Amino acid sequence: MKPALTLILLTLALLCAPIGLRAEEIIINAVGDIMLAGKWAKALRSRGYEHSFDGVRSELAKGDINLANLESPIATGGSEFSNKQFRFRAEPAIAKAIRSAGFNLVTLANNHSMDFGAEALAETQQHLDSAGITWIGAGVNLDEARKMALYTIKGKKIAFLGYSLTQPLEFFAGKARPGTTPGYEKLVTADVASARRQADYVIVSFHWGREASGAVQAYQRNAAHNAIDAGADAVIGHHPHVLQGIERYKNSIIFYSLGNFTFASKSKTADVSVLVRLRLDGKQRTAEILPLDVLHQRVGFQPRLLSGNRAEEVIEKLGVLSRPFKTEFQSIAEKYSIDFTGVDK
Repeated sequence: MKPALTLILLTLALLCAPIGLRAEEIIINAVGDIMLAGKWAKALRSRGYEHSFDGVRSELAKGDINLANLESPIATGGSEFSNKQFRFRAEPAIAKAIRSAGFNLVTLANNHSMDFGAEALAETQQHLDSAGITWIGAGVNLDEARKMALYTIKGKKIAFLGYSLTQPLEFFAGKARPGTTPGYEKLVTADVASARRQADYVIVSFHWGREASGAVQAYQRNAAHNAIDAGADAVIGHHPHVLQGIERYKNSIIFYSLGNFTFASKSKTADVSVLVRLRLDGKQRTAEILPLDVLHQRVGFQPRLLSGNRAEEVIEKLGVLSRPFKTEFQSIAEKYSIDFTGVDK
């Protein structure tokens, strides 16, 4: 075969290869809240905590990085913070179950990580470290809480930062106080700008919004835009336990709330969720949306992928929630995505 013809055929083969097979593509899977504690812990334990992840395990295996919000400390000790209605504390076995599911990164920046104080936060971090899970969004003091997680994957550097904008304010870390990372504009701007100088991609997580509400609050939008103006490529939100809209902004993307993921609650309000798959390939950036059923009466505490009409219903719901942002979804062969391709920052 002539060299020129060989080169042409090789080029065509690369162009026609499925996007998931391109060596340079980085895949980041992101989900909402993991909380496997509380009064249903006994039932969860009897099945094995790994069972809660079996419905999505194969999809998580496709990610280079899998990110979730850990909505409870993982500890046996600590002093309970009694000045709030709901307090959670998960058993140590949860850490290994989360890792075995494929998660290698969690954010602790939320309104539950300090439910049992600094001692339980430190124990949580120890269990995560032992399980091989990186954490962001909390620390022994504010300096540690603000630290990014930095990965090098396929020759590219990806930075992750986590922040909370939820009460109680006593949970926020201080100069000499353990806690979560407050999402104050000055801190976020400085941290994201610093990460931007060191990484090819910057992903920012926020715990924010009004619980059980699909409406995006003005402060959420301001915080997200500020993070992107400072250099973020994507913003991942959670806390409302339900879905909120998706917005493209300055060639970046904002998921205001992904809803619950594996969450030990029998609430009928938190019925559907999504797994977001960011596909980053140089200037080509796509977010794939995988609808999930998380309603306990249908799936127990095990999120499951939806398909067909039920998946389409979730996408239609997201379309309504995203209407204020004029977000357009692409649908090809029951795969739903948003293209947020733009000029690299």
